[in-house]
Amino acid sequence: QVQLVESGGGLVQAGGSLRLSCAASGRFFSSINAKGWYRQAPGKQRELVATFTTGGSTNYADSVKGRFTISRDNAQNTMYLQMNSLKPEDTAVYYCNADITTILPRRTMDCWGKGILVTVSS
Repeated sequence: QVQLVESGGGLVQAGGSLRLSCAASGRFFSSINAKGWYRQAPGKQRELVATFTTGGSTNYADSVKGRFTISRDNAQNTMYLQMNSLKPEDTAVYYCNADITTILPRRTMDCWGKGILVTVSS
């Protein structure tokens, strides 16, 4: 089964940094098209953090502009979210989203990771 797996979360003090990674794993996948990162704080709905646009540029939520950077390594089929100057309000479960193309069967699927917790202490 092909899936996206996030890593790099954890507990950090306010002002600190973390880098999240998201990689595809499983049999028969050939490539991923990274689409973006989302997060869900306790008691809140899932929200966009950062995405790649169809033109290849990037889009950020106003709350993270200037602090977070989304990137991807197509050769490694991995996407990243560099988070700097973290604030307690950034505490949430972070999810990556990508299209995964598989060889067997030959298809492209919209996939989400299971999420990883980021906790920022004040």
